[in-house]
Amino acid sequence: MTAEQLSRQMQQAGIRRLCVISGESAWALARVAEWRADLQGDWLVVSDTPVDSLPHCAPAALRTLLGREFTHAIFDARRGFHAEAFAALAGTLRAGSWLLLLTPPWLHWAEQPDEDSLRWADVAEPIATPHFIRHLQQTLLADPSVVLLRQGEAARLTPLSARSAWRCGAPQQQQAIVQQLLTMASGIAVVTAPRGRGKSALAGMLAQQLPDATITAPAKAATDVLAHFAGEHFHFMAPDAILAQPALPGREWLIVDEAAAIPTPILTQLVERFSRVLLTTTVQGYEGTGRGFILKFCAGLERVRYFTLDEPLRWSRQDPLEQWLNQALLFEDAVPAPAASPAAPRRLSADAWQTNPSQPRAAYRLLASAHYRTSPLDLRRLMDAPGMTLWLSGEATGLQGTLWLVEEGGLPPELAQAVWAGRRRPRGNLVAQSLAAHAGFIEAATLRSRRISRIAVAAEQRRQGTGQALVTAAQSQQDVDFLSVSFGYTEALWAFWRACGFTLVRIGTQREASSGCYAAMAMRAVTPAGADLQRRASQRLARDWPQLRQQIAISLDLPEMALAFTHEDARLAAGFAWAQRPLEASLPVLHRLVLTSNLASPLLRAVLEPQAELSRLTQSLGLTGRKALVAQLRLDTAAALIAWDAAQAQKLQQQVE
Repeated sequence: MTAEQLSRQMQQAGIRRLCVISGESAWALARVAEWRADLQGDWLVVSDTPVDSLPHCAPAALRTLLGREFTHAIFDARRGFHAEAFAALAGTLRAGSWLLLLTPPWLHWAEQPDEDSLRWADVAEPIATPHFIRHLQQTLLADPSVVLLRQGEAARLTPLSARSAWRCGAPQQQQAIVQQLLTMASGIAVVTAPRGRGKSALAGMLAQQLPDATITAPAKAATDVLAHFAGEHFHFMAPDAILAQPALPGREWLIVDEAAAIPTPILTQLVERFSRVLLTTTVQGYEGTGRGFILKFCAGLERVRYFTLDEPLRWSRQDPLEQWLNQALLFEDAVPAPAASPAAPRRLSADAWQTNPSQPRAAYRLLASAHYRTSPLDLRRLMDAPGMTLWLSGEATGLQGTLWLVEEGGLPPELAQAVWAGRRRPRGNLVAQSLAAHAGFIEAATLRSRRISRIAVAAEQRRQGTGQALVTAAQSQQDVDFLSVSFGYTEALWAFWRACGFTLVRIGTQREASSGCYAAMAMRAVTPAGADLQRRASQRLARDWPQLRQQIAISLDLPEMALAFTHEDARLAAGFAWAQRPLEASLPVLHRLVLTSNLASPLLRAVLEPQAELSRLTQSLGLTGRKALVAQLRLDTAAALIAWDAAQAQKLQQQVE
């Protein structure tokens, strides 16, 4: 049977297949040319570099093609495997399509540096990713539907088994849900679906029958499918634009596409404004999972109705490509944990991906089910990035909870000093660098620490102490100075971390785009050195709070501290004046400097006024922009320090320069 005949047979069965071409570049490209000669199609190439004259898209730009369909494609993984782009490309292929995966020679693939590791491993040079690659190879070998063309070996091409003709049932499923939504008098409807099931089309079908519905999404650019089906009734408004309106007369319906990607505080305000709301979200895929959204956000809503789309639009339920992809990128759901007493936490060994892969795989699936933003990038990081640690509670067949930690700190003193001064920001070390660069503690970058990246507890095990037990177990390891965590501040989250023994040491003045919350950081000391840092960092936050609370719309119960300008304050102010410490982090110290100096400039005093607008100050002074404003503020700070104590200021200038 020719490739063309096989492709027609696949189209009739509603399936797509994967072909792996593994070998030297010249040999692999020759095989690609043979496939292209035998099969007519689009042949989209996803690669960092173009292949011949075929349509080309870089992996990082593949999202721009979402919603489009292609017949046949080539994914070039010879230099690196961009897992999210690969999954996205598979989602654009229609029934009858082949996806050609180009890889390095099979026997050397796992040892070859993977350039994609530069995105997620916090490394300066590409590293080999043996755990992920060997996992891929195992799934490829175990799936007979995958065609394997390996240089120097016989080709593996398993004939297609007899299948009945495919009849897509997605339109009927969509219409049935739309009819139910149209009869909904009030309340909130949640439609979940894996990628490629037509939930955006369903939202557009609903809008097409509702002339006055308001449509929103994380980005208008991602609503092309919805807009197509809504037609002239596509009335889009960005989430912040809706909230900026006092009311929307006559608008009863709100349709939110990919609701899980909208920060929870904003989404809460949106649903409160409309009597009828449709929320759609993807429950698995390369961009993250929406199951955490359902568990956390929807659980607090009243009058919620749930709908599921599970019939694929462009391929059948028995599609081999999707089935292999679900196994390769662990898209399957986590196994529910049976109700039981919390199990004793245990730390996975560094070689668990090789010796007992079912356990770390279960941990990843649980993380994906609990956190919207967990994606294949996190899978790659967990498998092969240096400094990753997993703690588990329970067995893989019904995991109760998991804790993911990332090693930070241990920077050389010279590099830590450069981070403090604002001159260097090496990869990684999120909390350790922030405490040095923003809070002003050089030792936070030199001490060794572990940051809690994610924590997840199975829904059936919540409120039984599983999460706290995992944190306590991680804290019992005496090989670091402290544990840290960075989170979007809410009272509920802070209550959890406080119950785990953490102390708040920093809070940002800008809301995070991902959560709509202020970024907070907390730590739990392990060694005396960590305890000293924790004490001093919490005291500085309390000293800074009178100034910070003018910019942060939350209430914190912090002790009142003296506002005297100290020698440590002077060192931080010198870091702003004569180095590159950021303005926002320096404002509380500058406030205390101004209180002690009668010679502080009018500009320095103006920028410290509550709700000061830097853009307006820049215009009033005739400066060219923010950069020029900050440069002038550095000069004025230097002058104020010299007026405070000229001899001390000179010493500080020499130290920071």
